[in-house]
Amino acid sequence: MPTEHAKVSKSRKISGIWFIPLLALVLGAYMVLHNWMTQGPNIEIAFKTADGLEEGKTKIKYRSVDMGLVNEVRLNDHLDGVIAKVKMNRQAVPLLIKDTGFWVVTARVGLGNITGLNTLLSGAYIELAPGSSKTEERKFVGLDQPPLTPADAPGLRLKLTSNHASSVTAGDTVLYKGYKVGRVETMTFNPDDKLVHYQIFIDAPYHELVNSSVRFWDVSGISVSTGATGFKVQTGSIDTILFGGVTFGVPTGIKDGSKVTKNSTFELYKSYKDILENPFRYGAYYVVSFTHSVKGLSPGAPVEYRGIRVGNVVRVLFKEGQLEQIEAGQEGEGAPIPVLVYVEPGRMELSDTEASLVVVEETIRLGVGNGLRGSMERGNLLTGAQYINLDYYPTAEKATLGTFMQYTTIPTIETGLAQIEEKVTSILNTIDALPLADTVASLNQNLESLESILDNQSTQQLPTHLDQTVQELRDLINSLSPNSDASQTLNSSLLSLSRTLANLESLTGKLSRQPSAVIFPSSPEVDPIPEVSEQ
Repeated sequence: MPTEHAKVSKSRKISGIWFIPLLALVLGAYMVLHNWMTQGPNIEIAFKTADGLEEGKTKIKYRSVDMGLVNEVRLNDHLDGVIAKVKMNRQAVPLLIKDTGFWVVTARVGLGNITGLNTLLSGAYIELAPGSSKTEERKFVGLDQPPLTPADAPGLRLKLTSNHASSVTAGDTVLYKGYKVGRVETMTFNPDDKLVHYQIFIDAPYHELVNSSVRFWDVSGISVSTGATGFKVQTGSIDTILFGGVTFGVPTGIKDGSKVTKNSTFELYKSYKDILENPFRYGAYYVVSFTHSVKGLSPGAPVEYRGIRVGNVVRVLFKEGQLEQIEAGQEGEGAPIPVLVYVEPGRMELSDTEASLVVVEETIRLGVGNGLRGSMERGNLLTGAQYINLDYYPTAEKATLGTFMQYTTIPTIETGLAQIEEKVTSILNTIDALPLADTVASLNQNLESLESILDNQSTQQLPTHLDQTVQELRDLINSLSPNSDASQTLNSSLLSLSRTLANLESLTGKLSRQPSAVIFPSSPEVDPIPEVSEQ
């Protein structure tokens, strides 16, 4: 019986059991790679407290989409705050830039609104608000309060400043003609400039209403004023009465200005009345000095050019060493008193811009060379109020602009009552310089001489002789009266003289007609017969 031999193959085959760990390895590598590609970076967010933060539970959200998770919450190195370490998703990387904001969203009840009610059930979370920077960042400082306006909201963000804290605060509305167009985002006080700073945001498209000529004023609460017509009450909307608000607009008579940029700064006025008193933004400071009293010249007094108001008085200036100058005096009259004034181009029908300010400054410089001078005039004789007047005086001495402290000075001239007072003072000084004592002594001496003359006996007899002379004159006048003999004789003589003159006139006329009548007798003249006219 034949024997069969087994065939042995020399090639080795991989067992199928090895596919299982190989597949696990591939899946693990894929998961690691996927996890690395989908996971974002770790970031740190600093908060003042850990209120609402829980490790492994508190999420980071943007537009209600989960963007990360808080992994750890610990105190910072100074123990005055907390640091939240957050693991972010990969898709959040473009949002992690320098000005990105984070804040904890919880239920909040404020004066104007109620937010975060959904967190009562789901728990607090951290809201992310991306900024506009191009620089990446991994460490952030969380906000105490959520921003009232999204960072990417269309519109215009502006800054307001005020020298007093009004009832306006963060969260109040911004109105335009009573319609809500924006909101007050923040309110802070800067001890360096001692001003209250507000940040507001005006939504699009209403931000197009803002230009360089607009003014912002407080419309919080109720404003009551009285006048000849009675009481006048001004209010905003119900929201502004209860919570406060700001409104804006271009004052009457002011031209629209140019377009403004983001974060431009405006002043916040107390009321619209304050805007009417000072409606312009641009102006130049000048100093005018006077050697006489400035009593009656109060801050806010007008500065006029030929009756047209171009500015106002700010205050009287004094600098270090001024008192010593006053004590020493200048030419015996005392140091001039400097007065600071504010000139505004907008009052001269120019646009309220820096360019107009340059035009006014150059005009004043040229005007001073042509005789432009400042003077103090009496505005009201009853109250004694005074104002500053600018005008041209061709006969004034040549002068140029000067400087006082950091301000430009305009030369002045004495006019009006001040000039009269100066002349009266000069006259009184002249009279005071006269030798009145010698004059009075000489007058007394003359009076004594006159008295001795009057005491003379011959002088005392003058009245008697004068009476006799007057009596003789009366007798002469009575002798020439119509009923006196002398008067009748004179009348008779005058009548005879008149007749003689008449006869002489008749003889003269006859001789002119008949010259021979002196030698030959003349024939009597025949009376002419009147002629009868023919019909």
